[in-house]
Amino acid sequence: MEPEKKLCDQGKGSQPACAPLAVPFVPMQQSAEPAYSAGKALVRGTLFPGLDLPFMGMVNNTELADTPLGELMALDFVIKELQLYLDTHADDTEAFDTLQQYIKLFETGRAAYVRKYGPITICDTVLSKTYDWINDPWPWDYTKHKEG
Repeated sequence: MEPEKKLCDQGKGSQPACAPLAVPFVPMQQSAEPAYSAGKALVRGTLFPGLDLPFMGMVNNTELADTPLGELMALDFVIKELQLYLDTHADDTEAFDTLQQYIKLFETGRAAYVRKYGPITICDTVLSKTYDWINDPWPWDYTKHKEG
């Protein structure tokens, strides 16, 4: 015998009359320390070892490509992780100082990358003399490099 189904709002399907509810649990992060290096954080998917809970015990131990773009990607990831942490821990002045340091590193690195290899985003063309967004090399293309 099939369970009785009730119709939900139009276009939303139906569900059993006594559908179980999910009760999610997200542990509250206590602090920003310890923290992974930027490259390891990007590979692991979190800056914080306490939040590193691999699905079904599968651990990603691959290495981040040792390239200028790989470094920028790692710095950008750490900035986003620290921003999320500070959303719930706004009084953590040490984490805020760390965020500001990573932002400075990222901006310096991005500017140097754009000067040497060309734009990463369309907004980087503000530093170009001509429209070079579609010119080689693309940001992920490491076989050809602009010298300069």
